[in-house]
Amino acid sequence: MSTPHDFIAIGLGPFNLGLACLTEPIEELDGLFLESGPGFDWHPGMLLESSTLQTPFMADLVTLADPTSPYSFLNYLKESGRLYSFYIRESFYPLRAEYNDYCRWAAGKLSSVRFGQRVTSVEYEPADAVYAVHTTATADGTRTTHRARRIVLGTGTPPHLPAPCRDLGGDLLHNSRYLEGKAALQLKDSITIVGSGQSAAEIYYDLLQDIDAYDYQLTWVTRSPRFFPLEYTKLTLEMTSPEYGDYFHSLPAEARDRLVASQKNLYKGINSELIDAIFDLLYQKSLGRPCPTRLMTNTALTGATYDAARRTYTLELRQEEQKQDFSLSTQGLVLATGYRYELPAFLAPVHDRIEWDEQGRFAVRRNYSVDTAGQEIYVQNAELHTHGFIAPDLGMGAYRNSCIIRELLGREHYPVERSIAFQQFVAPGTEAQPA
Repeated sequence: MSTPHDFIAIGLGPFNLGLACLTEPIEELDGLFLESGPGFDWHPGMLLESSTLQTPFMADLVTLADPTSPYSFLNYLKESGRLYSFYIRESFYPLRAEYNDYCRWAAGKLSSVRFGQRVTSVEYEPADAVYAVHTTATADGTRTTHRARRIVLGTGTPPHLPAPCRDLGGDLLHNSRYLEGKAALQLKDSITIVGSGQSAAEIYYDLLQDIDAYDYQLTWVTRSPRFFPLEYTKLTLEMTSPEYGDYFHSLPAEARDRLVASQKNLYKGINSELIDAIFDLLYQKSLGRPCPTRLMTNTALTGATYDAARRTYTLELRQEEQKQDFSLSTQGLVLATGYRYELPAFLAPVHDRIEWDEQGRFAVRRNYSVDTAGQEIYVQNAELHTHGFIAPDLGMGAYRNSCIIRELLGREHYPVERSIAFQQFVAPGTEAQPA
């Protein structure tokens, strides 16, 4: 039997990919990264040509932990021959397709990554105090077992469909598949987008640009009372900090859940420049004739049906402030309804080795561990309810990985920042224990 790995990371989104880059040069750590997909691909259905990240390029895989790393975004630009072009462009925000290409570039340099490996179950072997990770190769069905002392979960958040639209039928699209369905969508007489965040806005803007060429009726429905811009002031950005993470984690669970519900505009809002661009485009499109589009706020989706013969959806909607119900018919339907964490089924054999909260969620410690011992299983972006809106933030990925690497090594390899904010989040004398 081969020597167990120090850790196995399951799933390869940006966060675990960052962990792979940061652990690659550490000789004391032997890690293995398993991903079911055939290669790295980050939200391919939303790689619109002009879409940018909502975080600056320094929020790459490694820079905020190790600015000298060869896996930095700037080194990617240098090796790609585009560093001066990026400099002249004078924007901190990479194109989303560019960021995806950067991640592919980094993944291609790593010896610890295995693509096409679907994890089927994770079991604990007490005799050797290791976790057995069973995989099936997606190409040929070959089964393999890997062993490790620790696990890092980075399985991501799958697309979320609202309850009325599950098993609805037809060719509706979640925004994660927008580009693959765009051509067929634009041949329809009417298109409705449901959602309130950046993805909904990007899709609406993209379809609005072609509305004259295809002459479809375009409707955007959002439950939000207005089109909230993403809060991006500097003192608000200080909340993406170790101190705020300490503060949020120290709060009672009920208070944390209330905060998460109230802070969506801190991480789910729309880029303010895009909101302005949408208005400007609407203005341009309405000069010659009324533009065949509607933007409907305060409007919740309460039900939906699909008529296969007519290939038409009927959406039951409610204007929440007026308490008025009405229906809307549409041939095309795009659900820009986000993503939600789902517990991986492969964890079932080790359920009793994991700490759970009263709602059946991971009870994530401040050091990102979820196992009963507090030092064996760690999570990436599954801690929104315990660490707050910084959990999905790309800019905090390197910080979290620095903390996890410290736990894996038993010492601090990358200095972990503990105090970076000018503001104080807690009452004097009640400072939370830092990570």
